[in-house]
Amino acid sequence: MIRIPLALAAALLLTAAAPGPGFDPLAFFTGPSRGEGSLKVVMKPSVPIRVRSMGTADGRGGIILDQTINEGKKPARQRRWTLRATSPTTFTGTITGTPGPVKGRVEGDTMHLSYMMKGGLAAEQKLTLQPGGRTVVNQMTVRKLGLPVARVREVITKTD
Repeated sequence: MIRIPLALAAALLLTAAAPGPGFDPLAFFTGPSRGEGSLKVVMKPSVPIRVRSMGTADGRGGIILDQTINEGKKPARQRRWTLRATSPTTFTGTITGTPGPVKGRVEGDTMHLSYMMKGGLAAEQKLTLQPGGRTVVNQMTVRKLGLPVARVREVITKTD
């Protein structure tokens, strides 16, 4: 049996639990960004998605993110997110066209978002900041009655 001195064990435990540099979504999404990826809905072929975003501070410690979304051959549509920190690691907000609030939490370099969409669809997003801090990978799963019905994989890049 290996014996580790109590002080060393405590230091190792604290180091393992200490957060890394962390993802600050308000800072990342302030200014222009673009996203490129694909949307896969069950029983349908994948379609490309392109998103142009502009984030501005709302003057109250939050952000307003205006987006233009191009999905396959559909006409472009507009969407607005609002996001505000409720603690150093939790967030709340809204999205145009969704019936309920957005809830978010940050764990290290990853932000987890969840919200309800129209038609009883539940969305979960995992946004992971990449090395260098200028790119985020967005992985989204949409569920209906608990079953996955759509997935998005998108790479978001700051363009300022």
